[in-house]
Amino acid sequence: MPDRKTVLTCAQPTGQLHLGNYFGAIRNWANMIDDYECFFGIVDQHAITMPYEPAELRKSTYRMVAAYVACGLDPAKCHLFAQSHIIGHTELAWILGCLCPLGQLERMTQYKEKSQRENAGFVGSGLLYYPVLMAADILLYNADRVPVGEDQKQHLELCRDLAIKFNNTYSETFRVPSVDIPKTGARIRSLQDPERKMSKSDANQNGCVYLLDPPAVIRKKFKSAVTDSGREIVAREDKPGISNLLNIYSAATGRSIEKLEAENAGVSYGDFKSKVAEAVVDLLSPIQERFEAIVNDKDQLNGILAEGAKAAQKVAFKTLSKVHRKVGFVERPRI
Repeated sequence: MPDRKTVLTCAQPTGQLHLGNYFGAIRNWANMIDDYECFFGIVDQHAITMPYEPAELRKSTYRMVAAYVACGLDPAKCHLFAQSHIIGHTELAWILGCLCPLGQLERMTQYKEKSQRENAGFVGSGLLYYPVLMAADILLYNADRVPVGEDQKQHLELCRDLAIKFNNTYSETFRVPSVDIPKTGARIRSLQDPERKMSKSDANQNGCVYLLDPPAVIRKKFKSAVTDSGREIVAREDKPGISNLLNIYSAATGRSIEKLEAENAGVSYGDFKSKVAEAVVDLLSPIQERFEAIVNDKDQLNGILAEGAKAAQKVAFKTLSKVHRKVGFVERPRI
């Protein structure tokens, strides 16, 4: 049987996961684990590029492992690992950084936005170097597919540039990753401002539905959701509020928007919002139960991370050994 192709995707352990994360990414990842060799990295080293609380980072890392498992990322079928547990991410980042022009990093949109904010305060060089570490995260595993959000497209293009430059400088080593922005998955917008995507940084937190929100909170957030003028429940460009609710309803139930439009013809906006809320409550209830069953079991969570690290480290060492040889380092002694 031929080796399965490799999928790698990583996320920082910051904040809670919300509906947009689940419908747009995590649920798609769960559908890949039977067909691909999947590595899901929790990039805690990226998380320290901005001010943070160490205890909160540790807690958030455990909570993200539990949330991933609760959402269907079965550790028996995929590899969940913490970036800091793997030897190779920062080593490869240093080597790639020596090939990366400084100006290319200074032009990165996220670096400019975060460093130029009025309340940015201290800006460490790690924020500038972030995209190089991200490139190392990807190239260390020579992944065939690297699903990323639209906001990471520029970083992935830098990763491609560095892979090509390394291959041209030394010899063919890295698979040049393609930009893989999944087309599937609803584009979930803020309940309070449907012109913007749902985000944990939303100033009005009623616009963001978190996977761990209690049912009463979910119902309250949908009750206050922005709708549009008129009474029709249809997905149209001039009805962003109702279109967003239909997208959420469809994603939560698996039923087409066309069917939902027909079923809710003549239904009031208030009743429609209640129906969407109940569909989301029903969807999230088993996820929340699975999360609560595992989140405080540190032995189990550490075991999941240890197994994931074992698989990830095997691949990382193989890549790192090849890279060290190509760049002229003396073979690392066995200690």
